[in-house]
Amino acid sequence: MDFIDLKTQYQRDKEAIWSRLSKNMENATFILGPDVAELEKTLASYVGVKHAIGVASGTDALWIPLLAYGVGPGDEIITTPFTFVATIEVIALVGAKPVFVDIDPKTYLIDINQIEKAITPRTKGIIPVSLYGQTPDMDAINAIAKKHNLWVMEDAAQSFGALYKGRKSCGLCDVAATSFFPSKPLGCYGDGGMIFTNDDDLATQMRQIANHGQHVRYQHRYVGMNARLDTLQASILLAKWPHFEEEANARHKIGNFYTELLKDTVTTPVLEPTTTRSVYAQYTIRVKNRDHFIAKLKENGIPTAVHYPIPLHLQEAYANLGYKKGDFPHAEKAAEEVVSLPMHPFLTEETIHFIVNTVKQAVQ
Repeated sequence: MDFIDLKTQYQRDKEAIWSRLSKNMENATFILGPDVAELEKTLASYVGVKHAIGVASGTDALWIPLLAYGVGPGDEIITTPFTFVATIEVIALVGAKPVFVDIDPKTYLIDINQIEKAITPRTKGIIPVSLYGQTPDMDAINAIAKKHNLWVMEDAAQSFGALYKGRKSCGLCDVAATSFFPSKPLGCYGDGGMIFTNDDDLATQMRQIANHGQHVRYQHRYVGMNARLDTLQASILLAKWPHFEEEANARHKIGNFYTELLKDTVTTPVLEPTTTRSVYAQYTIRVKNRDHFIAKLKENGIPTAVHYPIPLHLQEAYANLGYKKGDFPHAEKAAEEVVSLPMHPFLTEETIHFIVNTVKQAVQ
């Protein structure tokens, strides 16, 4: 059994994938080829924003806006300790300080009620993480940011396609970053990412930063980097695109089906009242004896994953931030108990029932 079934998806899409790849091979349009611009236009329209900038990874998609905003030493950015490390490594890379706020223990999303208490004169922005496939209450976060003259960047690496009050993730605040890592709801066959914004000046600057800071060739307006989205990865994403909405709906349906079957057995995911559709990038439950539970599922051929076993404030690389065990108890408790079950749009009802029955046996 696959944790994420990319093989079935490939068999469905391979003709379209190779058609696009072959065209690029024949035309030798490997760097910033026409498929990159087509993908940017397609996804900007889908999200409902003016600008989409394709970049080389989800990490670059988080990093480049910080550079464009001029974030640097002495600045603080508020975020959550319960996320993948990329969320804060980009803050550290520009010399700023991540300031953590604990999570809501039910949804694992940033606790909005604690954000304002973390704001200082050094705070420049807020990075809420749309974890496990749904967004936090972005309107509430935007209101806090506006009150304190801060910007908001949605870390939407796990939520592309999610709906918040009927609106698309990545189109809910000043700027958003998503990832096309293969296991994401919309994944390529390597690394890739995209930045979304309605801000014309910010978009221009970010596009130039991603291409060595150039505004025309060999004229460098900004200190930049090589963070261009590879044309072949854009081609793969475009080949997959016609089925994306169908897959997003399937993920939401399968996640809710899991919850219906498991809600009396384990702690199941809780959706925000504002979530119209979760894309369930992971279907994550909580169990008390996780190692035993994982071993039991493995015995039955069911793969699992833990997203994430150590919260970021307790990671060795960020010990200099001065946090200690007990500072963010909800994040720490979640890190000890969460475990993700197989989740992808091709799960059959029969397979789901097998997983569910095995879960029930494993927690007895």
